[in-house]
Order: sequence, then C-alpha cells, then structure tokens
Amino acid sequence: MLSADAPLVLLQHGGLDNLSGKTGLAMLRYRRGPIVAVIDPDHAGADLRTLTGIERSVPVVADMEAALAYKPAVAVVGLAPSGGRLPAAMRADVVAGLRAGLSLASGLHSRLAADPDCSAIPLAPGQWIWDLRHEPPDLEVAAARCAQLPCRRLLAVGSDMAVGKMSACLELQAAALRRGLDARFVGTGQAGILISGQGVALDAVRVDYAAGAVEAAVLAAAEGAQPDALVLVEGQGSLAHPGSTATLPLLRGSQPTDLLLVHRAGQSHVRTRPGAAAVAIPPLTELIAACEALAALGRPDGVRPRVRAIALNTALLDGQAAAAEAERLKAATALPVIDPVRQGAELLLEAVLPPAGGL
Repeated sequence: MLSADAPLVLLQHGGLDNLSGKTGLAMLRYRRGPIVAVIDPDHAGADLRTLTGIERSVPVVADMEAALAYKPAVAVVGLAPSGGRLPAAMRADVVAGLRAGLSLASGLHSRLAADPDCSAIPLAPGQWIWDLRHEPPDLEVAAARCAQLPCRRLLAVGSDMAVGKMSACLELQAAALRRGLDARFVGTGQAGILISGQGVALDAVRVDYAAGAVEAAVLAAAEGAQPDALVLVEGQGSLAHPGSTATLPLLRGSQPTDLLLVHRAGQSHVRTRPGAAAVAIPPLTELIAACEALAALGRPDGVRPRVRAIALNTALLDGQAAAAEAERLKAATALPVIDPVRQGAELLLEAVLPPAGGL
C-alpha cells in the first residue's frame, strides 16, 4: 500500500534518541524512498545526523503544521510504544495530517481507522489509513508451497529478540542489489513492512495461520523469481526466548534454503520483562544445531538448511573488542562472523553465497 516513492513525514514524538522510536529510526536508516520531515517536538531544529548518527539529511520539526511545508503525502507513525496505543502527544498531529489530506500508515496495535478522532474525518479519493498490524484476510494453513520456489530463501534467526535481524537482511539486500543481483526482502514486523511496503505483521496472526501467513508473503515476494534470486525473510523472536513463538512459523512458512544467525556481541541472557527469571542464551553451537534441526522438519524437498554465517551486532563494543569477539565466535562455531553494519554487508553476502559464486 505504501509506494516506494511516496514522500513521508515520520511522527517520532520523543523517539529520536531512544528505542521507543525504533520503527522510524529504522525507516530513516533503510527506506530508499523520500522522507521529507520528522516531527519530534523534543528535538525540533536539531541536526538529524548529530542526534541519531544516521547519514540522512531530514529536517526535524515541532508539529504537523511545520511538516506540511515540506509537502509529504503520507504520515507514518514511527514509535513502537509499550502497549501499542497511540501516544497522547501524537494525536493532534495525526488528526492534523488527515485533515490536510495526508494518508496514514501505522504499526500500532490500536487501529487508527477505528479511532473516533480519525474515523470522523472524511477521507478524500485516494487517501487511506493503513493499520498494518492486521491479520491478512483469507489465510490458509501452510502447505510447504515455498519449497517449490526455484529461488534461494534465507531466513534470519536470532539469539534473542531485537538483536538486528531486520537490519542484517536489509544490509544484505542492499549489498546484493549493488552487485546487480535480484534480492527481495519480506518484512514480518512493522518496521520491515513500512520500509518495504509489503509483508505480514506476524504478531497479529492467530497461531494456526501464522505459518500460512508467512508462506503467502514469501510467495508474493518471490513471484517471478529465477533460481539466481535471493529472498531475504526478516526473522522475529528467538527459540531461546521463553515469550517468543515466531521462529517456528517462519521456518515452516518460508521453507528456507539457508539460515543466518543474528547475535548481539557479549549478550549472555535473553531480555525479558522486569522481574522475570533470567534465561541464558545457550552456546551458539547448540542454538545453531537446534535451528538447523527444526528447519529440516516439515519439508517435502529433503533440504537440510544450514546456518551460513553469524551476523554479529557489535554496536555496544569498540572496534578492538568487536574484532576480538568476532574471532572468538568464529573459533567456537567454525562459521564466518561479520557485523554487516560495521564491516560492510558485502563480506556477509560473500559468506552466504554458495562456493561457486552466484546465488
């Protein structure tokens, strides 16, 4: 629904300098289409590069009235607040955008199309409200149809939630496109869907249909793909996390040919809610074996997918410590260990390509 060339304004109210704004920050880093303004009253007038470290020149303004001068066509909610409800501080700018004729895209759990303030505004022809965190219509139970696709399918699996699975896939896609390869991305969370304009919000789908929803999204993304194409499937959650159920439907639905393990350097336990019991991340060799064993089940093609590399998130380490941790994990797992952001995704792409070159 969100076209690649639509000029966007991001609603980042208070989220430009913390993880509550991770959806919008990911869009600033990875969306190739235009982002003409960012609304954040807390940082109005600030230099985006200095504030976020993201190499993109976008004005930061105080409200929708100021943002309209930059001629956006779509307002995108860039926050992912606890509980998924529309923040009170953002409501006036959402309403002002709709009244000005902007379309609205939101990954919140609360449905803005049903919000009293939003639904009271008559939409003009071509104007829309996209609540992407909906279960898609006409879902079916998965039937391993993706195993029949001729292209390679790489699924990112994580040692925890929020370790960088989407970032690793998008970095890989960018590196592959620079090389002239056919690389496609399947978003399975709100940021990934907003960046790519398509995909499935997996956490909005009933468990019986979750694998089928992934299957449908991968089939749609892979339409017309040839054997040398690469479909990159954004991972969610982790087998190591007690609150996560997403990995299994992603494995079943995508029928991956290859896996990429994503891990945050130095992290020993999964991040659970405050007060919950500590849960250790198992040795990565054990986690890799578990992912590979599960990926080999429920398949009609006999393929046994392997983890081809580890994408290591070293954002919390300095360069020397990051290099040392990568060497340690490389020795422990006998796999290439690369930070695609810090070292360049070209190196990671080489690691996941087959030995003969070409996809």
